[in-house]
Amino acid sequence: MAKKSIVKNYLYNLTYQILTLLLPLVTASYLARVLGATGNGIYSYTYTIVNYFVLFGSLGISMYGQREIAYVQNNKTKKKRIFIELVVFRFITIAIASVIYYFSFMKQGEYSPYYRILFFELIAAAFDISWFFQGMEDFKKTVIRNIAVRLISVGLIFLIVKQESDLNKYLAIYAFADLIGNISLWFYLPKYFKGVKVRHINIIRQIPTITLLFIPQIANKVYNMLDTTMLGKIIADKAETGYYEQSQKIIRVLLTLVTSLGTVLVPRMANMFARGEKKQINECMKKSFNFTYMLSFPIMFGLIAISKDFVPLFFGPGYTKVIVLMDIITPIILLMGISNIIGTQYLLPTKRQKEFTISVVMGVVVNFILNYIMINLWNSIGACIATVISQLVVDIIQLHYVRNEINLKRMFRLSYKYFFTGIIMFAACMLVQALLSGVICIVTQIIVGACVYFGILIYFRDPFIYLLINKVREKLIRI
Repeated sequence: MAKKSIVKNYLYNLTYQILTLLLPLVTASYLARVLGATGNGIYSYTYTIVNYFVLFGSLGISMYGQREIAYVQNNKTKKKRIFIELVVFRFITIAIASVIYYFSFMKQGEYSPYYRILFFELIAAAFDISWFFQGMEDFKKTVIRNIAVRLISVGLIFLIVKQESDLNKYLAIYAFADLIGNISLWFYLPKYFKGVKVRHINIIRQIPTITLLFIPQIANKVYNMLDTTMLGKIIADKAETGYYEQSQKIIRVLLTLVTSLGTVLVPRMANMFARGEKKQINECMKKSFNFTYMLSFPIMFGLIAISKDFVPLFFGPGYTKVIVLMDIITPIILLMGISNIIGTQYLLPTKRQKEFTISVVMGVVVNFILNYIMINLWNSIGACIATVISQLVVDIIQLHYVRNEINLKRMFRLSYKYFFTGIIMFAACMLVQALLSGVICIVTQIIVGACVYFGILIYFRDPFIYLLINKVREKLIRI
């Protein structure tokens, strides 16, 4: 099989990841007004709870399957056997998780009607085979079909969700969109498995490795969902959870720009590791650091610059607190970008699950302790502070583990020019804010900020910028 283009796969994956987050963001302004902070808080809390069951039912199969398929891309028999074993195993584990979920949340309780609707998220997880196409480095298929489903779901939200009592309709649209999107990918499978016969299917042999990889996966997922869970449990006012959720929506969309390259590089890294290509792995790491710095700093500084005008305009009245939350949590974009490189792109594909697990578990412990203290003191603001500090802990531990394998001084030196250019961009954006306000201010800040930032990098002939420009130029010439 010919090597897939990393740039092309990145663009496919970036398109899909942005749309899966951007389309809900398109509706966020509408839903913020229709459902209110409390309704959005209930959605965030209940959706987080069902995701714990999706997590336990999936048992880390997505990451494991992606890696294992990447190892055997060219062996059709092994590929099909691994696929069948993992799919059957996932159906069994999701079924077990569904039974526990039913008796724990669906039978009774204040939010049981919402939990019944979100049960379809568990069913959707059972049919999720996106990991197979990611392992094959074939991102186009996961993009085209799911974009159509997402667009339809956005249209339904505007047509059906009209008032606060329509929260159940919103949840249903969200859950069924995931289910339909996942089922649709199955129609592409015949192309890969036609005429391939497999014997000796053995689910049991997958369990030890899946379990080992499940531990870091669960630690990572729990770490990402802990803030919302604890905020919903500790603070009775679900509006606080709603404020936190709205700030997270913006951050998650922007973070996708930075971390989408990791999803593309995981199967490539795994394939290089299987072939013993250490030099190529280090070169990929350098490009990942460069890419992360280049996008993280302008996003961070730009978000802080526009938040004062953006939040009231986008979310409407009553969401002023989101401005503070966004400003506090913006460093997470850079910190999670670095963790994505070291943890997701390097440690996991090279079978360093133990080190990855330790780093994330320590992050969970720190996050839990800080959340308990800070949420009681400062509500959603405390949750944001705890998130940033705990992510910093994860980064430090992961960097410690790879200090002898990766030239960290060289990697961090790449950041200086982007940091200082970002500072200059921030100053230009704040100057615009002093002169303008509202929509005109936001649009002008974005245009001026982009021109200043990338203009400076081009003027000083930043090699990574010119590498990207040349790549685009080559594509245009071919067209």
